[in-house]
Amino acid sequence: MDKENVVVIFKKPSNVVLETEPMPKLKNEQVLIKTSKTLISTGTELTILSGKFPKDSAWAKYGVFPFHPGYDNVGIVVEVGKEVNKELVGKRVATHNAHAKYVCSNYENLRFIPDKVSDEEAAFFAIAEIVTNSVRRANVRLGESVVIYGAGLLGQLTVRTCRLSGARPVMVVDVSNQRLDMLPQDPSIVKINPKEVDVEKTVSSHTRERMADVVFEVTGNPDLIPSEFKALHKQGRFIVLSSPRGPTMFDFHDLCNSPSYTIIGTHNLSHTPVETFDNPWTAKRNCELFFDLIVTGEINVKGLITHRDSYEKAPELYAMLLKDRTQAMGVILDWT
Repeated sequence: MDKENVVVIFKKPSNVVLETEPMPKLKNEQVLIKTSKTLISTGTELTILSGKFPKDSAWAKYGVFPFHPGYDNVGIVVEVGKEVNKELVGKRVATHNAHAKYVCSNYENLRFIPDKVSDEEAAFFAIAEIVTNSVRRANVRLGESVVIYGAGLLGQLTVRTCRLSGARPVMVVDVSNQRLDMLPQDPSIVKINPKEVDVEKTVSSHTRERMADVVFEVTGNPDLIPSEFKALHKQGRFIVLSSPRGPTMFDFHDLCNSPSYTIIGTHNLSHTPVETFDNPWTAKRNCELFFDLIVTGEINVKGLITHRDSYEKAPELYAMLLKDRTQAMGVILDWT
């Protein structure tokens, strides 16, 4: 086993380095994991790295430099604490840990990876948990029409999850044709580039002029949010799946009270903490479902991987993403 750990650190805005640290200290109730793959969150992580968020916001409280980024970590258990079954050694697991060669995790936070799910596929697990929770909170139902603003990583999985939930049509709005081309080939999925067509007219034509039942905001751009309500019919549901990077100028009369819209926030922390008969869908339970859907082929994330490279190239990858992330989707760091 290595004597030192290697970690990715945001030292300050736009500055990414690799540093060595002492090996993490294993507590009695924890396991030590040697990382194989991590997935870069091109939304949350780049927002922090850019430093472009209000100083008095939740972003500022979370994104304190130096910052250890990452929350999609996949690896193998190499050691266990005194209170943990030794049979876990050698098991592949996914955890919400940072980009690092070694990480520790409590047993209850482990996601066990089925044999038929690759490490790269498993690295999407946290994104899938976030999206599945959002679609559940949105209460997307069979036959409902959905508009998704943003075809990044969260948006791509939102499209797939909404279709599995029975939504049709699912209309996806993005200024990048490259991102739109990564959507599944499905006659009920409509690609909309607002640079090329009028979004409102296109949504109207695909909904028999009824407009959308549900709109998902997945761009993270606070300035776009007011215009996204135009795709929604009266009393429709507006879902904030993204974490917008700053305040939005919002007219609560025109965009909430008068049309009687329902606005729903769906942060990952809104998962129910424990299973109940009324709501069994914890984050761990949603992860299990995601792995099942990978095994059966009902969801395919392999085609969403656009970049894979050694962790040693992390500074260069982040620099590329800061410059233009529209050319990237799933960005995998290899720690083997």
